[in-house]
Amino acid sequence: MIRPGLCSVTFRELAAAEVVRRAAAAGLACIEWGGDVHVPAGDIDAARRVRALTESAGLEVASYGSYLRFVGPEVEVAAQARDVLLSAEALGAPRIRVWAGEAGSASTSPEERAEIVHRIRKVADAAAARGIDLGLEFHGGTLTDEISSTLALLAEIGHEAVWTYWQPHQSQPTEEALATLRAALAQVSTVHVFSWWPGGERLALAEREDLWTEAFGILAAEGKDHDALLEFVPGDDPELLDREAMTLRSWLGLEG
Repeated sequence: MIRPGLCSVTFRELAAAEVVRRAAAAGLACIEWGGDVHVPAGDIDAARRVRALTESAGLEVASYGSYLRFVGPEVEVAAQARDVLLSAEALGAPRIRVWAGEAGSASTSPEERAEIVHRIRKVADAAAARGIDLGLEFHGGTLTDEISSTLALLAEIGHEAVWTYWQPHQSQPTEEALATLRAALAQVSTVHVFSWWPGGERLALAEREDLWTEAFGILAAEGKDHDALLEFVPGDDPELLDREAMTLRSWLGLEG
């Protein structure tokens, strides 16, 4: 099953209750709650409130979108990780989105990479003890900026609770983007869904129908459950959510 959902960072300016209302009205099934505005790391009361709002609307928490990057002094990373884990647990999130560093793979030394791997594995142990997985943000400016680096990183971490997200990197043509999905498919848990082209220009989701219908076909054929989360809309306009959600749902065979 592929569940249609929403990343709360799409509408950072809206209150959590309004994000929930709009997601439910648009026929979405779940929400990834961001750790920057709606559920700040360490604010347990906020996490509990947002969880209650989500569940009362008949939606599920898909994941906790943290900004944990595993770089900096060990004591600071440990404190950040503790806050993220506590918030994810209070939110009822089955997965935490994390970032593999803050520099691209070509700019990261082997020693720095090894330290990030060690830290991710350590947090994955703590998360798994709580029944929570980690998902690596598939993004430029991190160790997942290239598919070869992403696959190598997952192998280096070697932890059953560590997965990767997937999204087309900026300016990737359709076939090139789909090749990265096929390569990482067995370890993909979640997809961030948007249509940007070229570069960071935000288009209506339907503008890259060739990319997304093929991507969802690949995911469906693989047979595992995945979350497909709308991330950003043109102009950050909340009024466009219904249209974008309708497009997503139609591609997933959920028109009714």
